[in-house]
Amino acid sequence: MPKKIRLGILGGGGDSLIGVLHRVASHINDNYEIVGAVFNPVYEENIGFAKEIDVPTDRIYKDFDAFIEGEMKLPKEERIQVCSVQTPNFLHFPMAKKLLDNGFHVICEKPMTTTLEEAKILQEAHEKAGTIFALTHTYTGYPMVRQMREMIKSGALGKIHKVDARYYQGWINTIIHDKEKRSSVWRLDPEKAGISSCMGDIGVHAFNLVEYTTGLQVKSLLCDFNYLYEDNKMDVDGTVLVRMGDHVKGVIRGSQVATGEENGLAIAIYGEKASFRWEQEKPNFLYKQSDTEPTQVYKPGHAYNSELSLNGTKLPPGHPEGIFDSMANIYLGAARAIRGEQYNDGEFPTMLDGVRGMNFIEATVESHKGGNVWVEMES
Repeated sequence: MPKKIRLGILGGGGDSLIGVLHRVASHINDNYEIVGAVFNPVYEENIGFAKEIDVPTDRIYKDFDAFIEGEMKLPKEERIQVCSVQTPNFLHFPMAKKLLDNGFHVICEKPMTTTLEEAKILQEAHEKAGTIFALTHTYTGYPMVRQMREMIKSGALGKIHKVDARYYQGWINTIIHDKEKRSSVWRLDPEKAGISSCMGDIGVHAFNLVEYTTGLQVKSLLCDFNYLYEDNKMDVDGTVLVRMGDHVKGVIRGSQVATGEENGLAIAIYGEKASFRWEQEKPNFLYKQSDTEPTQVYKPGHAYNSELSLNGTKLPPGHPEGIFDSMANIYLGAARAIRGEQYNDGEFPTMLDGVRGMNFIEATVESHKGGNVWVEMES
Protein backbone atom coordinates (compact mmCIF):
# COMPACT_ATOMS: atom_id res chain seq x y z
CA MET A 1 0.00 0.00 0.00
CA PRO A 2 1.50 3.38 -1.02
CA LYS A 3 2.19 5.84 1.78
CA LYS A 4 -0.72 8.18 2.40
CA ILE A 5 -0.71 11.53 0.61
CA ARG A 6 -0.17 14.48 2.95
CA LEU A 7 -3.31 16.63 2.70
CA GLY A 8 -3.83 20.24 3.77
CA ILE A 9 -7.23 21.85 4.27
CA LEU A 10 -8.23 25.50 3.77
CA GLY A 11 -11.70 26.33 5.13
CA GLY A 12 -14.39 23.78 5.89
CA GLY A 13 -14.31 24.21 9.66
CA GLY A 14 -17.12 24.35 12.20
CA ASP A 15 -20.50 23.19 10.89
CA SER A 16 -19.52 23.55 7.22
CA LEU A 17 -21.36 20.96 5.13
CA ILE A 18 -18.74 21.07 2.40
CA GLY A 19 -16.00 20.55 4.99
CA VAL A 20 -17.54 17.31 6.25
CA LEU A 21 -18.03 16.12 2.67
CA HIS A 22 -14.38 16.69 1.74
CA ARG A 23 -12.94 15.20 4.91
CA VAL A 24 -15.01 12.03 4.72
CA ALA A 25 -14.32 11.69 0.99
CA SER A 26 -10.57 12.01 1.52
CA HIS A 27 -10.64 9.16 4.05
CA ILE A 28 -12.87 6.69 2.18
CA ASN A 29 -10.21 5.05 0.03
CA ASP A 30 -7.37 5.39 2.58
CA ASN A 31 -5.25 7.57 0.30
CA TYR A 32 -4.92 10.77 2.34
CA GLU A 33 -3.93 11.98 5.79
CA ILE A 34 -4.79 15.51 6.98
CA VAL A 35 -1.55 16.94 8.38
CA GLY A 36 -2.11 20.71 8.27
CA ALA A 37 -4.88 23.25 7.91
CA VAL A 38 -6.48 26.64 8.34
CA PHE A 39 -10.05 25.56 9.09
CA ASN A 40 -11.30 28.90 10.44
CA PRO A 41 -10.26 32.56 10.16
CA VAL A 42 -10.33 32.90 13.97
CA TYR A 43 -7.23 31.13 15.31
CA GLU A 44 -8.77 29.97 18.59
CA GLU A 45 -11.69 28.40 16.72
CA ASN A 46 -9.21 26.94 14.23
CA ILE A 47 -7.28 25.15 16.99
CA GLY A 48 -10.48 24.10 18.74
CA PHE A 49 -11.89 22.53 15.59
CA ALA A 50 -8.64 20.66 14.88
CA LYS A 51 -8.83 19.14 18.37
CA GLU A 52 -12.49 18.30 17.83
CA ILE A 53 -11.76 16.21 14.74
CA ASP A 54 -8.48 14.87 16.12
CA VAL A 55 -6.04 16.60 13.77
CA PRO A 56 -2.64 17.42 15.37
CA THR A 57 -2.37 21.13 16.15
CA ASP A 58 1.33 21.61 15.41
CA ARG A 59 0.55 22.51 11.79
CA ILE A 60 -2.70 24.38 12.31
CA TYR A 61 -1.79 27.84 11.06
CA LYS A 62 -3.23 31.24 11.97
CA ASP A 63 -3.89 32.19 8.33
CA PHE A 64 -3.16 31.22 4.74
CA ASP A 65 0.09 33.16 4.45
CA ALA A 66 1.39 31.45 7.58
CA PHE A 67 0.31 28.13 6.09
CA ILE A 68 2.43 28.66 2.97
CA GLU A 69 5.39 30.04 4.91
CA GLY A 70 5.34 27.22 7.45
CA GLU A 71 5.00 24.43 4.92
CA MET A 72 7.71 25.76 2.62
CA LYS A 73 10.18 25.70 5.51
CA LEU A 74 9.69 21.96 5.90
CA PRO A 75 11.68 19.31 3.97
CA LYS A 76 9.84 18.21 0.84
CA GLU A 77 9.32 14.70 2.24
CA GLU A 78 7.38 16.22 5.17
CA ARG A 79 5.61 19.05 3.40
CA ILE A 80 1.92 18.93 2.49
CA GLN A 81 1.59 17.53 -1.04
CA VAL A 82 -1.95 18.57 -1.97
CA CYS A 83 -4.22 21.22 -0.53
CA SER A 84 -8.02 21.20 -0.59
CA VAL A 85 -9.57 24.67 -0.99
CA GLN A 86 -13.03 24.79 0.64
CA THR A 87 -13.37 28.51 1.36
CA PRO A 88 -16.01 30.98 0.07
CA ASN A 89 -15.77 31.63 -3.67
CA PHE A 90 -13.77 34.87 -3.61
CA LEU A 91 -10.83 33.13 -1.93
CA HIS A 92 -10.52 30.26 -4.42
CA PHE A 93 -8.40 32.15 -6.94
CA PRO A 94 -5.80 33.80 -4.67
CA MET A 95 -5.35 30.64 -2.65
CA ALA A 96 -5.15 28.25 -5.60
CA LYS A 97 -2.77 30.62 -7.42
CA LYS A 98 -0.35 30.84 -4.51
CA LEU A 99 -0.53 27.08 -3.93
CA LEU A 100 0.31 26.36 -7.57
CA ASP A 101 3.10 28.96 -7.58
CA ASN A 102 4.66 27.15 -4.62
CA GLY A 103 4.44 23.70 -6.21
CA PHE A 104 1.44 22.22 -4.39
CA HIS A 105 -1.17 19.98 -5.98
CA VAL A 106 -4.66 21.46 -5.58
CA ILE A 107 -8.16 20.09 -5.06
CA CYS A 108 -10.53 23.06 -5.33
CA GLU A 109 -14.22 23.67 -4.76
CA LYS A 110 -16.22 25.21 -7.59
CA PRO A 111 -16.58 27.76 -9.01
CA MET A 112 -12.84 27.73 -9.53
CA THR A 113 -12.63 31.55 -9.55
CA THR A 114 -15.02 34.49 -9.59
CA THR A 115 -14.13 35.68 -13.12
CA LEU A 116 -13.08 34.16 -16.42
CA GLU A 117 -9.99 36.39 -16.42
CA GLU A 118 -8.90 34.89 -13.10
CA ALA A 119 -9.55 31.40 -14.45
CA LYS A 120 -7.22 32.03 -17.39
CA ILE A 121 -4.50 33.38 -15.08
CA LEU A 122 -4.88 30.28 -12.92
CA GLN A 123 -4.65 28.09 -16.01
CA GLU A 124 -1.30 29.69 -16.92
CA ALA A 125 -0.04 29.18 -13.37
CA HIS A 126 -1.09 25.54 -13.51
CA GLU A 127 0.74 24.98 -16.78
CA LYS A 128 3.91 26.45 -15.28
CA ALA A 129 3.58 24.46 -12.06
CA GLY A 130 3.08 21.08 -13.73
CA THR A 131 1.16 19.85 -10.69
CA ILE A 132 -2.27 18.20 -10.47
CA PHE A 133 -5.39 20.36 -10.24
CA ALA A 134 -8.76 18.73 -9.51
CA LEU A 135 -12.03 20.66 -9.42
CA THR A 136 -14.76 19.13 -7.29
CA HIS A 137 -17.73 18.97 -9.62
CA THR A 138 -18.88 16.24 -7.27
CA TYR A 139 -21.58 14.70 -9.42
CA THR A 140 -19.10 13.46 -12.03
CA GLY A 141 -18.07 10.91 -9.39
CA TYR A 142 -21.35 8.99 -9.44
CA PRO A 143 -20.91 5.55 -11.06
CA MET A 144 -24.03 5.89 -13.22
CA VAL A 145 -22.97 9.33 -14.50
CA ARG A 146 -19.66 7.76 -15.46
CA GLN A 147 -21.52 4.85 -17.07
CA MET A 148 -23.56 7.31 -19.13
CA ARG A 149 -20.40 9.09 -20.26
CA GLU A 150 -18.72 5.85 -21.38
CA MET A 151 -21.82 4.54 -23.18
CA ILE A 152 -22.34 7.82 -25.03
CA LYS A 153 -18.66 7.76 -25.99
CA SER A 154 -19.12 4.25 -27.41
CA GLY A 155 -22.07 5.37 -29.56
CA ALA A 156 -25.02 4.05 -27.55
CA LEU A 157 -27.17 7.08 -28.44
CA GLY A 158 -25.88 7.72 -31.95
CA LYS A 159 -25.99 11.39 -32.94
CA ILE A 160 -27.09 13.56 -30.03
CA HIS A 161 -30.07 15.85 -30.72
CA LYS A 162 -31.03 17.48 -27.45
CA VAL A 163 -29.86 17.95 -23.87
CA ASP A 164 -32.00 18.87 -20.89
CA ALA A 165 -30.38 19.50 -17.50
CA ARG A 166 -31.83 21.09 -14.40
CA TYR A 167 -30.71 21.83 -10.87
CA TYR A 168 -33.56 22.90 -8.60
CA GLN A 169 -33.29 23.82 -4.91
CA GLY A 170 -35.58 25.78 -2.62
CA TRP A 171 -33.27 26.68 0.27
CA ILE A 172 -32.90 30.39 -0.50
CA ASN A 173 -36.64 30.96 0.00
CA THR A 174 -35.94 31.33 3.73
CA ILE A 175 -33.57 34.20 2.96
CA ILE A 176 -34.61 35.97 -0.22
CA HIS A 177 -37.99 37.24 1.05
CA ASP A 178 -36.43 38.95 4.09
CA LYS A 179 -34.69 42.21 3.11
CA GLU A 180 -32.23 42.12 6.02
CA LYS A 181 -31.28 38.48 5.42
CA ARG A 182 -30.81 38.79 1.68
CA SER A 183 -28.55 41.78 2.27
CA SER A 184 -26.26 39.89 4.64
CA VAL A 185 -25.79 36.31 3.35
CA TRP A 186 -22.48 35.88 1.48
CA ARG A 187 -23.96 33.86 -1.38
CA LEU A 188 -25.97 36.92 -2.43
CA ASP A 189 -22.99 39.27 -2.11
CA PRO A 190 -21.18 39.78 -5.46
CA GLU A 191 -17.98 40.71 -3.60
CA LYS A 192 -17.82 37.23 -2.05
CA ALA A 193 -19.83 34.95 -4.34
CA GLY A 194 -18.95 36.40 -7.74
CA ILE A 195 -21.29 37.72 -10.40
CA SER A 196 -23.88 34.94 -10.16
CA SER A 197 -25.62 33.08 -7.35
CA CYS A 198 -27.88 30.49 -8.97
CA MET A 199 -25.88 29.78 -12.12
CA GLY A 200 -22.57 30.27 -10.34
CA ASP A 201 -23.43 27.88 -7.52
CA ILE A 202 -25.66 25.16 -9.00
CA GLY A 203 -26.39 25.90 -12.66
CA VAL A 204 -22.70 25.41 -13.44
CA HIS A 205 -23.00 21.83 -12.11
CA ALA A 206 -25.74 21.10 -14.65
CA PHE A 207 -23.62 22.70 -17.39
CA ASN A 208 -20.62 20.61 -16.35
CA LEU A 209 -22.67 17.38 -16.44
CA VAL A 210 -23.87 18.19 -19.97
CA GLU A 211 -20.32 18.59 -21.28
CA TYR A 212 -18.92 15.73 -19.15
CA THR A 213 -21.45 13.14 -20.32
CA THR A 214 -21.80 14.14 -23.97
CA GLY A 215 -18.19 15.03 -24.73
CA LEU A 216 -19.57 18.08 -26.56
CA GLN A 217 -19.07 21.76 -25.75
CA VAL A 218 -21.71 24.46 -25.47
CA LYS A 219 -20.95 26.92 -28.26
CA SER A 220 -23.49 29.65 -27.54
CA LEU A 221 -26.30 30.40 -25.10
CA LEU A 222 -29.23 32.65 -24.30
CA CYS A 223 -30.15 33.28 -20.66
CA ASP A 224 -33.06 34.72 -18.70
CA PHE A 225 -32.58 35.34 -14.94
CA ASN A 226 -34.98 36.08 -12.11
CA TYR A 227 -33.76 38.22 -9.20
CA LEU A 228 -37.19 38.42 -7.46
CA TYR A 229 -36.42 41.80 -5.83
CA GLU A 230 -35.04 45.04 -7.25
CA ASP A 231 -32.49 45.38 -4.43
CA ASN A 232 -31.18 41.83 -4.89
CA LYS A 233 -28.04 41.91 -7.03
CA MET A 234 -27.74 38.15 -7.64
CA ASP A 235 -29.78 35.74 -9.73
CA VAL A 236 -31.72 33.13 -7.78
CA ASP A 237 -33.38 31.45 -10.77
CA GLY A 238 -32.54 31.12 -14.44
CA THR A 239 -33.21 29.36 -17.73
CA VAL A 240 -30.50 28.95 -20.37
CA LEU A 241 -30.99 27.84 -23.97
CA VAL A 242 -27.81 26.24 -25.32
CA ARG A 243 -26.47 25.37 -28.77
CA MET A 244 -23.82 22.66 -28.95
CA GLY A 245 -23.84 22.43 -32.74
CA ASP A 246 -26.10 23.22 -35.69
CA HIS A 247 -28.43 20.39 -34.77
CA VAL A 248 -27.63 19.82 -31.10
CA LYS A 249 -29.56 22.11 -28.80
CA GLY A 250 -31.00 22.09 -25.33
CA VAL A 251 -31.80 23.80 -22.07
CA ILE A 252 -30.10 24.21 -18.69
CA ARG A 253 -32.39 25.28 -15.84
CA GLY A 254 -31.39 26.33 -12.36
CA SER A 255 -33.30 27.62 -9.34
CA GLN A 256 -32.69 28.29 -5.66
CA VAL A 257 -36.32 29.31 -5.11
CA ALA A 258 -37.98 26.14 -6.44
CA THR A 259 -40.19 25.73 -3.37
CA GLY A 260 -40.06 22.26 -1.86
CA GLU A 261 -37.12 21.10 -3.97
CA GLU A 262 -34.11 19.73 -2.10
CA ASN A 263 -31.21 18.85 -4.41
CA GLY A 264 -32.96 18.26 -7.70
CA LEU A 265 -30.15 17.81 -10.18
CA ALA A 266 -31.19 15.78 -13.22
CA ILE A 267 -30.00 15.31 -16.79
CA ALA A 268 -31.47 13.80 -19.95
CA ILE A 269 -29.54 13.27 -23.20
CA TYR A 270 -31.52 12.46 -26.38
CA GLY A 271 -29.95 10.85 -29.46
CA GLU A 272 -31.03 9.27 -32.72
CA LYS A 273 -30.95 5.73 -31.28
CA ALA A 274 -31.92 6.21 -27.64
CA SER A 275 -31.80 8.52 -24.63
CA PHE A 276 -30.38 8.51 -21.10
CA ARG A 277 -31.95 9.97 -17.98
CA TRP A 278 -30.38 10.28 -14.51
CA GLU A 279 -31.40 12.02 -11.27
CA GLN A 280 -29.07 12.88 -8.41
CA GLU A 281 -31.67 12.11 -5.74
CA LYS A 282 -31.96 8.59 -7.21
CA PRO A 283 -28.31 8.13 -8.21
CA ASN A 284 -28.31 4.32 -8.52
CA PHE A 285 -30.61 4.32 -11.54
CA LEU A 286 -29.59 5.20 -15.10
CA TYR A 287 -32.49 4.89 -17.53
CA LYS A 288 -31.97 4.11 -21.20
CA GLN A 289 -35.03 4.65 -23.38
CA SER A 290 -35.80 4.14 -27.05
CA ASP A 291 -38.75 4.07 -29.44
CA THR A 292 -38.32 0.38 -30.24
CA GLU A 293 -37.35 -1.38 -26.99
CA PRO A 294 -38.53 -1.44 -23.37
CA THR A 295 -36.82 0.96 -20.97
CA GLN A 296 -33.55 -0.43 -19.61
CA VAL A 297 -32.31 0.35 -16.09
CA TYR A 298 -28.58 0.28 -15.34
CA LYS A 299 -27.43 0.02 -11.70
CA PRO A 300 -23.98 0.24 -10.07
CA GLY A 301 -21.72 -2.70 -9.31
CA HIS A 302 -22.80 -5.06 -12.10
CA ALA A 303 -20.30 -6.59 -14.49
CA TYR A 304 -22.09 -5.05 -17.48
CA ASN A 305 -20.90 -1.58 -16.45
CA SER A 306 -17.80 0.16 -17.78
CA GLU A 307 -14.42 0.05 -16.05
CA LEU A 308 -14.77 3.75 -15.16
CA SER A 309 -18.13 3.10 -13.52
CA LEU A 310 -16.96 0.01 -11.65
CA ASN A 311 -13.84 1.81 -10.50
CA GLY A 312 -16.12 4.25 -8.68
CA THR A 313 -18.23 1.53 -7.06
CA LYS A 314 -17.19 0.34 -3.62
CA LEU A 315 -19.99 -2.04 -2.67
CA PRO A 316 -21.82 -5.00 -4.26
CA PRO A 317 -25.01 -4.31 -6.26
CA GLY A 318 -27.98 -3.25 -4.15
CA HIS A 319 -25.99 -1.29 -1.56
CA PRO A 320 -26.74 2.42 -2.11
CA GLU A 321 -23.84 4.82 -2.43
CA GLY A 322 -24.22 8.58 -2.29
CA ILE A 323 -22.64 12.01 -2.34
CA PHE A 324 -19.75 11.10 0.00
CA ASP A 325 -18.81 8.22 -2.31
CA SER A 326 -19.10 10.46 -5.37
CA MET A 327 -16.72 13.04 -3.91
CA ALA A 328 -14.44 10.21 -2.75
CA ASN A 329 -14.12 9.03 -6.36
CA ILE A 330 -12.76 12.46 -7.34
CA TYR A 331 -10.24 12.28 -4.48
CA LEU A 332 -9.34 8.75 -5.61
CA GLY A 333 -8.65 9.89 -9.17
CA ALA A 334 -6.60 12.84 -7.93
CA ALA A 335 -4.56 10.47 -5.73
CA ARG A 336 -3.70 8.32 -8.74
CA ALA A 337 -2.65 11.37 -10.72
CA ILE A 338 -0.55 12.75 -7.84
CA ARG A 339 1.24 9.40 -7.54
CA GLY A 340 1.86 9.26 -11.28
CA GLU A 341 -0.35 6.21 -11.74
CA GLN A 342 -2.45 5.52 -14.82
CA TYR A 343 -5.99 6.95 -14.65
CA ASN A 344 -9.02 7.62 -16.84
CA ASP A 345 -9.46 11.27 -17.86
CA GLY A 346 -13.03 11.07 -16.55
CA GLU A 347 -11.94 10.40 -12.96
CA PHE A 348 -11.84 14.05 -11.91
CA PRO A 349 -12.70 17.44 -13.43
CA THR A 350 -9.66 19.51 -14.35
CA MET A 351 -8.53 23.09 -14.78
CA LEU A 352 -10.20 23.11 -18.21
CA ASP A 353 -13.56 22.35 -16.59
CA GLY A 354 -12.99 25.29 -14.26
CA VAL A 355 -12.27 27.64 -17.16
CA ARG A 356 -15.30 26.35 -19.07
CA GLY A 357 -17.46 26.83 -15.98
CA MET A 358 -16.45 30.46 -15.55
CA ASN A 359 -16.96 31.03 -19.27
CA PHE A 360 -20.51 29.66 -18.89
CA ILE A 361 -21.29 31.77 -15.82
CA GLU A 362 -20.07 35.02 -17.40
CA ALA A 363 -21.85 34.26 -20.67
CA THR A 364 -25.18 33.75 -18.86
CA VAL A 365 -24.82 37.08 -17.05
CA GLU A 366 -23.84 38.84 -20.29
CA SER A 367 -26.80 37.32 -22.12
CA HIS A 368 -29.33 38.38 -19.49
CA LYS A 369 -27.97 41.89 -19.04
CA GLY A 370 -27.78 42.33 -22.80
CA GLY A 371 -31.53 41.81 -23.07
CA ASN A 372 -31.65 38.01 -23.32
CA VAL A 373 -29.47 37.75 -26.41
CA TRP A 374 -27.37 34.91 -27.78
CA VAL A 375 -23.76 34.99 -26.57
CA GLU A 376 -20.89 32.99 -28.03
CA MET A 377 -18.75 30.95 -25.65
CA GLU A 378 -15.01 30.58 -26.15
CA SER A 379 -13.92 27.22 -27.51
